[in-house]
Parts: sequence; C-alpha cells; structure tokens
Amino acid sequence: MSSSQPAAKITSLDHLVLTVNETESFVSAATPSITRHSLIFGSQKINLHQLGKEFEPKAQNVRAGSADLCFLTQDDVKTARERLIESGVEMVDLSPEKTDNGVVKRTGARGKIRSVYCRDPDGNLVE
Repeated sequence: MSSSQPAAKITSLDHLVLTVNETESFVSAATPSITRHSLIFGSQKINLHQLGKEFEPKAQNVRAGSADLCFLTQDDVKTARERLIESGVEMVDLSPEKTDNGVVKRTGARGKIRSVYCRDPDGNLVE
C-alpha cells in the first residue's frame, strides 16, 4: 500500500477516554459487571476511567490526563486492520477468544461497533 493511501477513511470521532483521578462527581451507567462513567453529547461521548481502575485495553503509560481515541469509519473494519498491518502499524490484540481475527465487539456512543486497536507514537490507544 502506498504511504499516501489511508488505511481507512475516518468519518467521525465516536468517543474518547480520559483518565481522571476520581469519577464520583460524574454520572454513571452500570451494567451487571462494570460501572462506566460517560459524558454523552450529540453522537459522541467522553468515557472517564478512574486512575488505577482503567479498562483494557488502555494507554500504554496511563496517568491522570492521558487519553484514548475511538474513530468511526464506513470502511470494513477487517480490511482497515489489514491495511494498518500492511503499513507497518503494530496492532494491540486482545485475547483470541474475545476477537474475530483481531476485531472485537464494543459499544460506542451510538450503539454496537466493531473495533481494532493500535497505539500512537506516544503509546496512547487508538480504536
């Protein structure tokens, strides 16, 4: 793949994750096994992870103020993953039993999404 051809055309930001010292002052949404803190606005959201209680995968060097980003694309996510790998991007893979060839099911700001993960040069997670 040529270096000028993108792995995927980004259509929008789905959500970002901020690591904070405490989450008690924010509204939470609980599921059976996990409590999430999110600030929803329009068709995006900001997820808040409490320092020391982050969810996997996460930034490589987590500290208060670190952030992860999740972008949306209309491209097939498996194809985008293959293009990233062909371009030399090292993917962050979860345990194989939780993925479909490196693609994992997640819940985004607008509902169910399929995700792949890599890191930027500073170790921040990009979904």
